[in-house]
Amino acid sequence: MWADAHLKTRQKRHTARSHQLERAQWRLVVMATARLVLLAALVAATAWELPPSLRVAAAPVAIHALRPLVGSAGDLGRRGGVPCDSWRLAVEANNKRDWKTVPADCEGYVGHYMLGGHYRQDSRVVVDEAVAYAEGLKLGGGGREVWVFDIDETSLSNLPYYATHGFGTKPYNATSFNEYVLEGSAPALPETLRLFRKLIALGIKPVFLTGRTEDQRAVTVANLRRQGYSGWEKLLLKPLGSKATAVAYKSGERRKLEDAGFVVVGNIGDQWSDILGAPEGARTFKLPDPLYYIG
Repeated sequence: MWADAHLKTRQKRHTARSHQLERAQWRLVVMATARLVLLAALVAATAWELPPSLRVAAAPVAIHALRPLVGSAGDLGRRGGVPCDSWRLAVEANNKRDWKTVPADCEGYVGHYMLGGHYRQDSRVVVDEAVAYAEGLKLGGGGREVWVFDIDETSLSNLPYYATHGFGTKPYNATSFNEYVLEGSAPALPETLRLFRKLIALGIKPVFLTGRTEDQRAVTVANLRRQGYSGWEKLLLKPLGSKATAVAYKSGERRKLEDAGFVVVGNIGDQWSDILGAPEGARTFKLPDPLYYIG
């Protein structure tokens, strides 16, 4: 009898331990599933929305939060194999200059950055600061305050083009890029459009200053309007045949604005050449762009 009782006690303890183990395993499964669902939701919420035509033509791409890929980066890469995120930081800080293409090994990195949520998040931080600055301005009341906007990769995004041309790893092709411009299909960068509309509401006049040439005026106007931009003060395009550098051309146009009595209270662009060269404007804002360099 004692042996039977002892056996039953051991069986009960074993059953209790088995139930505890099953419950622990179930909790692990539930937690792992919840993490996967949360990750999927975050990815879906932050993915850059491409045009339907591009989504159909391209194979599905797994979007990750920044996952650096190590690769050469021109002379920087030769000095120790700088990772792609460090290369991009050098570009954005204007320490890396006069580069012609994105390093070949960084195509995937730049693609994930641009198509994932990080590019939009970085742009949002810039525009949030610009909006806060604009809201704090005390305007003179004469309606002469203007804010200068670049167009490509600032007001309009050419990401649909670069997504099918190596994300900047291929040399610039003026023919194919201008064919894309003439389609007039570039989407607005949502953060910049938000700033544009805020400035209109505040009584600050937007001025577009672009490296696009005069022969592209009609398609540029149509593209801007189609994407929700309206009510700007001026659209300044580069004269055909001009040999001026971007800095010389854009700073010269800003000088003309000031000579005409306008006050440039703000200036936003994706290239350093958009915001360098006196007069720069009362305050400048630099949007991210690891796709190309204009000096």
